[in-house]
Amino acid sequence: MSLIQVIEALLFSAQKPLSSRELVSAIKGAGAADELMPNEFSRATEAEVAAALEQLKIEYIEQSRAFQLVEKAEGWQLVSDPAYASWVRQLFPAAKPARLTPPSLETLAIVAYRQPITRADVEAVRGVAVDGVLQSLMERGLVKIAGRAEVPGRPLLYETTQFFLEHFGLRNLDELPNAEELKRRYLPSAQGSSAISPAPLVDQDTMVHKSE
Repeated sequence: MSLIQVIEALLFSAQKPLSSRELVSAIKGAGAADELMPNEFSRATEAEVAAALEQLKIEYIEQSRAFQLVEKAEGWQLVSDPAYASWVRQLFPAAKPARLTPPSLETLAIVAYRQPITRADVEAVRGVAVDGVLQSLMERGLVKIAGRAEVPGRPLLYETTQFFLEHFGLRNLDELPNAEELKRRYLPSAQGSSAISPAPLVDQDTMVHKSE
């Protein structure tokens, strides 16, 4: 038995992504109540677990397995290879949620790149009212209220959610396309004039869903 095999068993059994810290906790906690089965991995460190995860990920790729080990925003998870998605979907025939409309994608991109941001500032960039679009994005779990701006009237601030990262296969916001460049570009505020729209998020037709 090796540390990699223990980690593989944990990932296989988990119903959600597991972080390195959660894996270490599970590994160290085993055998605590049973002295007849001493825990030979009780001193495993987070660095050792991280190295084992990378090794396991490489092994699956080299062996051309039908599943992969991927790192998501919340941790590591075993998922089926997207190449087998058409077959795997047969086990889950439920209808897919409606696609995001172009106005929704544009609004979501503005929020993603300039969060936290007020509705008025989003409208200053888009040039149209976005009340309904923002409400739709919140109902889909992609955008949430982040508080209130410290300006007169204290308008609500909006930001993306954890589900937004998972939906687009991102570990964090730094993985957004051209994130650093676009964050430095000028975008008008509610009192501004000319608008410069941010680059669009990954198109849904080319987006790879890690869960498939």
